[in-house]
Amino acid sequence: MTGHEKAATTLNHGELPYPRGTLVLDSISERTGLLMGVVEERLKSNGKLVKSQAFMAPEGGGIEWDVPLDRITAVR
Repeated sequence: MTGHEKAATTLNHGELPYPRGTLVLDSISERTGLLMGVVEERLKSNGKLVKSQAFMAPEGGGIEWDVPLDRITAVR
């Protein structure tokens, strides 16, 4: 592998830190939304976690967005 190639990874559903539908806060943008799911990216070679993204949706519906999982905390 050269310095420009990315290691092979897989995407999987990750464990939710709070129940689905919990109102959470993104600590950087200060946006709140309902936790919909988590996607983990792991290295194929050894399963090491590369990153985890939380998917959030606005209360009342709308377009989902994602943020790094470590940036969210439960609001209620």
